[in-house]
Amino acid sequence: MIHSLKTVIGAIFVLGLFAFVPLKAAADGDTHLVLHRGDTEHVFTVEVADTPETRASGLMFRKELADDAGMLFIYPGKQKISMWMKNTLISLDMLFLDRDGMILHISERTTPLSTQVISSRFRVKAVLEVVAGTVERLGLRAGDRVEHDRLAADR
Repeated sequence: MIHSLKTVIGAIFVLGLFAFVPLKAAADGDTHLVLHRGDTEHVFTVEVADTPETRASGLMFRKELADDAGMLFIYPGKQKISMWMKNTLISLDMLFLDRDGMILHISERTTPLSTQVISSRFRVKAVLEVVAGTVERLGLRAGDRVEHDRLAADR
């Protein structure tokens, strides 16, 4: 009886450990990105949205975003991108990027929950979304560069 009880408790413990694996895997999916402004570098932790599903959901329904976090939307090829803020609860700065990571266009302080179209204006490879005010705080502008492994790999 005691041996069976130890086996059951051991099995519950092991199964309990597996319950935490998905949480760790989600955190491991975050990658680092570097924003270059002149000689200054700013490191961000970003989630990558590179499938139609992840790009469609983006940062919707998030209630907060850290100052050094964001989401990098990567597209299969260069194209004009149109986005909106429907179901997005926080204001964002959007940086529209060329395939080499150069910032081509910036849309600052987007309006939460808005269905107004936000255009890339140019054909872009990626869009970086960060919390509103980041562009102003870091002094970013078109021509600055974003460095990320996926931008270099997808050229």
